[in-house]
Amino acid sequence: MHSLTASAFNLPDRLSPKADPALIDGDERHFAAIAESLEQTIAELSDRLEAARRAPGGVGREAMDRDTEIHRLTGRLRTLRRFGVDLCLGHIVSADHPEPVYIGRLGLTDSTGRRLLLDWRSPAAEPFFAATHANPMGLASRRRYRWTGGRISDYWDEVFTADGLEGHAALDDQSAFIASLGSNRSARMRDVLGTIQADQDAVIRAGSRGALVVDGGPGTGKTVVALHRAAHLLYSDPRLGHRRGGVLFVGPSRPYLAYVADVLPSLGEEGVQTCTVRDLVAEGAGAAIESDPAVARLKASVDLVQAIEPAVGIYEEPPTKGMTVSTHWSDIWLSADDWAAAFEAVEPGTPHNEARDQIREELFTILIDKDDSEASPELLRRSLLQNRELIGTLNRAWPMLEASDLVGDLWSVPAYLRKCAPRLSRDDVRKLQRADAQAWTVSDLPLLDAARQRLGDPEASVRKRRHEAAVAAERARRADVIDNVIAADADGEGAVTMLRGQDLQDSLIDESALPGAEPDLLAGPFAHIVVDEAQELTDAEWQMLLLRCPSRSFTIVGDRAQARHGFTESWQERLERIGLDRINVASLSINYRTPEEVMAEAELVIRAELPDANVPTSIRSSGIPVVHGSVADLDAILDTWLAAHADGVACVIGTGGSGEGTFRARPRVRSLTPELSKGLEFDLAVLVDPEAFGKGVEGAVDRYVAMTRATQQLVILTDRSLDADADALDY
Repeated sequence: MHSLTASAFNLPDRLSPKADPALIDGDERHFAAIAESLEQTIAELSDRLEAARRAPGGVGREAMDRDTEIHRLTGRLRTLRRFGVDLCLGHIVSADHPEPVYIGRLGLTDSTGRRLLLDWRSPAAEPFFAATHANPMGLASRRRYRWTGGRISDYWDEVFTADGLEGHAALDDQSAFIASLGSNRSARMRDVLGTIQADQDAVIRAGSRGALVVDGGPGTGKTVVALHRAAHLLYSDPRLGHRRGGVLFVGPSRPYLAYVADVLPSLGEEGVQTCTVRDLVAEGAGAAIESDPAVARLKASVDLVQAIEPAVGIYEEPPTKGMTVSTHWSDIWLSADDWAAAFEAVEPGTPHNEARDQIREELFTILIDKDDSEASPELLRRSLLQNRELIGTLNRAWPMLEASDLVGDLWSVPAYLRKCAPRLSRDDVRKLQRADAQAWTVSDLPLLDAARQRLGDPEASVRKRRHEAAVAAERARRADVIDNVIAADADGEGAVTMLRGQDLQDSLIDESALPGAEPDLLAGPFAHIVVDEAQELTDAEWQMLLLRCPSRSFTIVGDRAQARHGFTESWQERLERIGLDRINVASLSINYRTPEEVMAEAELVIRAELPDANVPTSIRSSGIPVVHGSVADLDAILDTWLAAHADGVACVIGTGGSGEGTFRARPRVRSLTPELSKGLEFDLAVLVDPEAFGKGVEGAVDRYVAMTRATQQLVILTDRSLDADADALDY
């Protein structure tokens, strides 16, 4: 927390001109007001949170509202306590009004209602990110801060009017962004909220209807845009709130998700679910990569996913013969037409395993209607439940199914697969068979997911009956207590007799506290899904996401040139093919991150295989050429670089992802495969034996991705000795 007496500015001596009181005194006064307001707000929120936690839990909607409020208060307190006055990103000055408007990660007012910080996601804050000299959006000037350790270590001014030059310390219109890129990376993604550029901001603030593709090469800020867009949409679009499904963020790997995990809370948003495609299916954690590329291609198609429907349909055929059903009072004929009518009574969209209860109830209704005995419907129903022949016939005609068994049968029973996927050739069917049907691979996950969505939980009906029994038992127990209370009342009258009311008795039972299944947070449906590194998704994997987003509201982030298995279509063609429409494409073409020294060599690598690759233009120069050396010198290179860069983070990228024993583990050095390095960035990237990454498009893409992870320096090591370029190492 910023002290009310200490300066918020901690500018180094080389920036002493920026410490002029005429330039920063206004900011100092405003930061003092922010600090005071934060102190009061944190105290008030803490009291409200404590009161909410002490309040009775309630039941039903009341309990949900209490939990939601506790979650909201906890999240806001965490953000306020984490940032203090560095909630402030900068300020803007309108050409019409000289009073600065300060932009923050969150909105903040003081006790009198004066606005101290304007939330970055609000429409009024848009000029802070989007104004340019061509379109100043009514601004006279803009100031951005760089915060280090809770104090301002630098700031930059941009002026948009001729009479605004006086009283500003830095006038380079790209200085804030470019200077921030020169700082070292940390294990977490850099906080870049204050340096969003106009082209990125336009994408962040675009509407949520339909699918928006954010297309761009390395360093164009695709991931930055995706994360900020998720936070902005939740703030600005009420249709995407948590009670309406919320937002799911899908990343390419666990290291990537760990890398970005700290960003969304820093943007004022903690409610976004994050996952990889593997996480959507329980079997994903242990799934291997498909060893046969031909099999992987077959399983990547939508056609094979669509085989799940007929595979389930085989188990939904009504009996073709009638039967006599005996009860304790009569014998009732159940015809084949009656069976068919019961099967047709299933409500559309009901999962297979949950539909059997509906069929059973429809059968009971048909039989009770046909019965001519004097037994009551309830007694008949109890008798039918005990009829083993009836229940056994139903269970055989409509069995409970497990997704893993269903998909496993496709890979072990050729006739079953041919019937469900008639477009497959006999050779394709043969390729898909395997000895261990349930040795799951990543390529199996879309089929397992489709099967699980279609089948539902086989234990759901059992849990439902247990839940109903628990509610009935709780109702009976409370009825006994109420009877005892009323019996103790001398007159048996007055308010205590209200306890006999059914509504009141029901309200005393908290059904949410009774036994039930843990909710699947990734099951959806979600109101919006953000997909990063989307060029890698197969058509089959896209079906997993479409199932979870009925609104078809997507932000799709990717680079066709980084698709490891090739991407020859346009985004429009690809997405229409997998089932999306209302598609808009926004292109980002400026590489803000990768130095031009690195980009020049990386471009040669990718264009050799993909001449039309969308390679962005770098606007940075590190002054450090790409270094070629020997694998034998890896440890020496890392030790020297780490000693010279106290805060830098390096990455060793090889085919094994663990250095394959070529270097010893040390802090601030990550080791990854090219695929796992996607979306990440490091000060130093060291490529170990890049020729081993592979040949053709896949190998070129892996080398291109690995090279462009470097934000300062790139070193390429092979088995040859260090050449003259070794002197270029920034020791």
